[in-house]
Amino acid sequence: METNKYKVGDHFDEMFGADGNCRPHYNEFLELLNKTSTKKMSQLQFAADKTQVAMGMTFNVYHDNQGVEKILHLDIVPRIIPNSEWKILEAGLKQRIQALNMFLQDIYNEQRILKDEIIPADLILNSKDYLKPCIGLTPPKGIWCHITGTDLVRDKSGAYYILEDNLRCPSGVSYMLESREIIKRAYPELFNKLGVMPVSDYPAKLLNMLQFLSDKPKPVVGVLTPGIHNSAYFEHSYLALQMGVELVSGMDLIVKDKKVYMQTTKGLKQIDVLYRRIDDTFLDPTAFNPDSMLGIPGIFEAYKAGNIAIANAPGTGVADDKAVYSYVPKIIKYYLGEEPILNNVPTYLCREEEDRNYVLENIEHLVVKETNAAGGYGMLIGPKADKEEHEKFRKLIRENPTNYIAQPTLSLSTVPTLTDEGLDGRHVDLRPYILYGNEIEVIPGALTRVALKKGSLVVNSSQGGGSKDTWVLYK
Repeated sequence: METNKYKVGDHFDEMFGADGNCRPHYNEFLELLNKTSTKKMSQLQFAADKTQVAMGMTFNVYHDNQGVEKILHLDIVPRIIPNSEWKILEAGLKQRIQALNMFLQDIYNEQRILKDEIIPADLILNSKDYLKPCIGLTPPKGIWCHITGTDLVRDKSGAYYILEDNLRCPSGVSYMLESREIIKRAYPELFNKLGVMPVSDYPAKLLNMLQFLSDKPKPVVGVLTPGIHNSAYFEHSYLALQMGVELVSGMDLIVKDKKVYMQTTKGLKQIDVLYRRIDDTFLDPTAFNPDSMLGIPGIFEAYKAGNIAIANAPGTGVADDKAVYSYVPKIIKYYLGEEPILNNVPTYLCREEEDRNYVLENIEHLVVKETNAAGGYGMLIGPKADKEEHEKFRKLIRENPTNYIAQPTLSLSTVPTLTDEGLDGRHVDLRPYILYGNEIEVIPGALTRVALKKGSLVVNSSQGGGSKDTWVLYK
């Protein structure tokens, strides 16, 4: 397949340098590409698509009027990360998770960071994600954020930046696992030759972490799903199956004497640990949202009584608010006394007058985000938007400045991607998964999300993005 016509463009490319030369860790893959015909690559891509459908690797797009399930398109060209780079990412992510966990424990208890005015108290105490019923709580083993999916991007120089923290119910790990199985079949010899670190033991590590949260020798673990209509239901059922635990919904569970039981054909069976895949406020209609039809009345009382562990802990959402994100470097310094290993993207808080004025004057050059929105919604990409959209967001910012942040438009790195015209660069981000049990562990792989539309910077699956297998090398 021809690679000499590949254009790098004005951004960092993961495979080729600005001079057009292949980066060393991609050399073996380049050799394989040069020996493989375009027709063969297309056949491999077709086989990958068919395998995804056969595996049921689909998701619902809520705003899609057709209501159809779609595959998260898996591109056949992997993203390869050398071990030297990965070690820095690993250290930075462990540092960040440790500090954020300490932050959550503090703001729901002593609130030292607020009293010392490191973070404005109103930013936390008035946040809709700061759950007042959690005040005074310490979760089992003192861990709040058991499973985290942190999004990173690279700028023109190739430097990694943290884009956002996902500490509630981060999704996508099943696609990382299944994509690996599919791509291994496409390049079996190369995979072994390069020395790619495995990710297949993630379900076992996840189960060990969940069991660690209970003091029982053989705790009963369940995955709590909102049900088959949820966009990530494939992942919920997949992880429950891989771990060999029960997949339950709210209607399967009941609380008696502050203990949580699963209704089975043989009667009630106590559940000790729940990996929840529903938002905190839907967990218990008696403690949070009274209109919730998904939760279990009384489960929060059982949690407070120490009779069940819940991952992630209720209340973690306040730590991945996009306004709180801008304070994470200060959070790391405050609790750990260290400089951040991984930097944030520079962020303007529209709640601050000076920042707000800058954003209003330079909105056409910036990315504006709602602090509580996710999935690529509630966002303006200034350089791609027209004047009408700029004015609309100026009005929104003036009306509710606390609800918005802004960041410079990063070009995002690219990876060669198979298109109808051959290989072409597409922008990507990176979502590694971090487990926090007996220790903090970063899984040596990640979900690489790719913007399939040429020139697009939006990688979210709900906005038409796809994915790539991510190879972290032993060397």
